[in-house]
Amino acid sequence: MTSGISPKDRFLTIYGRKPVLEALADRDLRVDKVILAEGIRGPVVEEIKEAAADRAVRVQRASAHRVKVLAGNGRHDQGVVADVVAPRMRPLADALDDPATAPQHILLLDGLTTPANVGMILRTATAAGINGVVVPHRGVASLDPLVVKASAGVAFHAPVLRTRTAGEAAEMLTEAGYPLYALEAAAEETIFDADFGSRAVFVLGSETSGLSEEVRSRIAQPLSIPMEGSVESLNVASAAAVLCFELLRRRRSARS
Repeated sequence: MTSGISPKDRFLTIYGRKPVLEALADRDLRVDKVILAEGIRGPVVEEIKEAAADRAVRVQRASAHRVKVLAGNGRHDQGVVADVVAPRMRPLADALDDPATAPQHILLLDGLTTPANVGMILRTATAAGINGVVVPHRGVASLDPLVVKASAGVAFHAPVLRTRTAGEAAEMLTEAGYPLYALEAAAEETIFDADFGSRAVFVLGSETSGLSEEVRSRIAQPLSIPMEGSVESLNVASAAAVLCFELLRRRRSARS
C-alpha cells in the first residue's frame, strides 16, 4: 500500500532570485511553480516571470510572510521561491513497500546539520549508484539551495527517501529486515572486511554528537575505515565517499 505523498516528499523548494532563475533555465529540471512575494519588483523579477512564462510554469503571488515560511529561510529568500520536481525523491515507506524492488544499500543521515556535507553525500551516493539516501525532515539540514549548491545540482536527481525523523527511519528499516551499520573510528571490523549481505543500511551520524540514541539502539554492528599516518577520523562526507565506492566495487566484482 502506497502512502499519501505530501509536497515535501515530491519537491525541493528553492529560494532566492538567482537559484530560481537558474532552475528555470535548466531544461533538465521540471519546475512546478514559482511564488513571488507581493510588491517585489525589478529587472530580475521580470526576468523570472518571463522565464517562467517561456516554460509554462505557474507564477503565484503570496504575502512576504508566506514566502518566508515556504522558504524556511527569512534572511535569504529575496521574495522568491520555487518548487522543483525531484523525480527520484519519495517516502521511505513507498521504497520499502515491495521487497522485490526495495533498495539494497541505503544511507541514513542522522543529525547532519551542515548543508555542505549533506550536499556532498547526495552527490557521492548518486555517483556510486546507491539507490536510497534517507534524509529525514527533522534533525538534518533542509534540502535547500545550500545543499543543492554543495551537490553541484545532483540533489535534484538524487535517490532521496523521506521520513519525519532518523529514529522513525531506523525503526522502519529494522522491521523491514535491514541490519544497520554505523561508521565508528574505534570499531574493530572495517568496511573492507565486513560481510554486508544483500541488504544493509549505513548510518552517518552528526558531525559533532554522533548518532542519536534512538538510532544507536538499533545498530547491529559498528564498522571503521582503517587509517594510517596518525589520522584519527575523516569528515563525514569523506567517510561516506569511501563507503559508497567500496559498495560500488563490491557490486562490480559480483557481476564480473
